[in-house]
Amino acid sequence: MRILHTSDWHLGRSFHRMSLRDAQRDVIAHLVRTVREERVDAVLIAGDVYDRAVPPLAAVELFDDALHQLAHLGVPAILISGNHDSARRLGVGAGLMRRAGVHLRTDPAACGTPVVLSDDHGDVAFYGLPYLEPALVRREFGTPRGGHAAVLGAAMDRVRADLATRPPGTRSVVLAHAFVTGGAPSESERDISVGGVASVPLEVFDGVDYAALGHLHGCQALSERVRYSGSPLAYSFSEARHRKSMWLVDLGARGELAARRVDWPVPRPLARLRGRLADLLADPELEAHRDAWVEATLTDPVRPHEPMARLSARFRHVVSIAFEPERAPQDPGGSYAQRLRGRTDQQVTEDFVAHVRGGHGPDAAERAVLTGALDDVRLADTLGEAAR
Repeated sequence: MRILHTSDWHLGRSFHRMSLRDAQRDVIAHLVRTVREERVDAVLIAGDVYDRAVPPLAAVELFDDALHQLAHLGVPAILISGNHDSARRLGVGAGLMRRAGVHLRTDPAACGTPVVLSDDHGDVAFYGLPYLEPALVRREFGTPRGGHAAVLGAAMDRVRADLATRPPGTRSVVLAHAFVTGGAPSESERDISVGGVASVPLEVFDGVDYAALGHLHGCQALSERVRYSGSPLAYSFSEARHRKSMWLVDLGARGELAARRVDWPVPRPLARLRGRLADLLADPELEAHRDAWVEATLTDPVRPHEPMARLSARFRHVVSIAFEPERAPQDPGGSYAQRLRGRTDQQVTEDFVAHVRGGHGPDAAERAVLTGALDDVRLADTLGEAAR
């Protein structure tokens, strides 16, 4: 069976206030063309179909068009909700859509109920594990404590239990939306850490033939059978070096697997430039970036006059400027953003406690209070988005 693994479409998202509507329309056209030319048997979308819980009408129309085109080709689509999606909204009409070959998996209670497709070698069971917010699904899975690893592990136990009841030789595919240990993140994914821990172990997916992951925006293979497809477009400059592609997976008669990358179209390349303004304007090697979306980090000791206007005269699509003045080696200063870069919310709050106490950080009990407060804030934000 030939499977096309995609994820993280983020329909409705912009790039530094620049509309991506046309680029996302081209992405859908490329997807449909690939399905047709590569004779794909099933399309997977591993979460974050939309960029927010209540997507704009244009994004809904684009998604609707994609589903109609896939249905016209007679190719089943299996998709799950991600942490950006509203599971309830995305799941509306799931029963009716199933008749057209569109299989929505947005209910955590249905994790152990697969979509079963068949080829010349027998059945393939596709299990959809939507994004599982631990605080919201603990009761469903009987995991009163623990974060993502606990609830995802319980969901996978249901998958393996159902698979054990299937005829011998039944192949299996799992769709999941999570941060799995070993994955390389970027700056454009929303933090899903719970209790300061975001990742789940790779071993949680043991026992299935293929795990089609979503959430991280870089296409990557954590193992032969566990892969992220990544997003079809770059949604932050941290993705400037990504090769945007999807996985075309051939699942053989006995579960043997072959996968290759199929590239997405690139509407406009990204360039991250750094240096003094005069150097960026004069360096001939930077001419290649004239038509790219540009993020410029200026290192001038003194902020230059009208930097955006001057940069835009050479680089037509400058969308972001940052200032990081050069400092002497002994100067411990730096911007607030620099000091926070790469640090989790938990680390930032613990650092603040240490700062106001003259270097004494929180003890174990205080750390637990901070962790609970951060989890409550994120849960309130999740519930608020779902209610909107």
